Amino acid sequence: MTAPSDPDPSRPPDEGSPPNPRRRKLLVAATGVAGGAGVAGASIPFIASMTPSERAHAAGAPVDAEFSRLEPGGLLTTEWRGRPVWILRRTEAVLKALQDPAHLSKLVDPDSKVASQQPAYAGNAWRSIEPSYLVVVPICTHLGCIPTFRPEVAPPDLGADWHGGLFCPCHGSRFDLAGRVYRNVPAPTNLVVPPHRYLGETKVRIGEDPEGAA
Repeated sequence: MTAPSDPDPSRPPDEGSPPNPRRRKLLVAATGVAGGAGVAGASIPFIASMTPSERAHAAGAPVDAEFSRLEPGGLLTTEWRGRPVWILRRTEAVLKALQDPAHLSKLVDPDSKVASQQPAYAGNAWRSIEPSYLVVVPICTHLGCIPTFRPEVAPPDLGADWHGGLFCPCHGSRFDLAGRVYRNVPAPTNLVVPPHRYLGETKVRIGEDPEGAA
């Protein structure tokens, strides 16, 4: 007598019938495939996030910025570690104004004595390696707002003694074009100058100190 053929393993068993080993194996295999597909799908964004990209650089690696087209008085914005970084090309008039004793008397820390706000090589009158260029993180040291760039002289809303700088619209803190904070404003310290070094006359690497810098 010929043994009856096995039932279709994909068909649900009748109620009360014994379990079908072939169907159990099929279901286990299908579950494994589906689970593997889910893991693979979930891993695609993760793997993609590990490839070199601007976002990965901004998250921690040094970032290179090229500014050959930056005109005197102009501003360029880039990003490092998820924060904005401004590169400002200062004019000769600005450099002169930054050293005016009358101006210095209005600042909290004109000599950059708070060491945590800039690397040692930027603890100078310009708070920079190259006097003509300021590299700074434009985040107010009061509550973290982004100041506005106000290079104009004596605008009606900022007064006759304003010689250009950065103005925080949140609570009125003021910084000069070296990122130094004025007296009698909420911000307690100067803006942060990030580590940086020059790769050429118009190219800077943000997040990396110059060779030999302490």
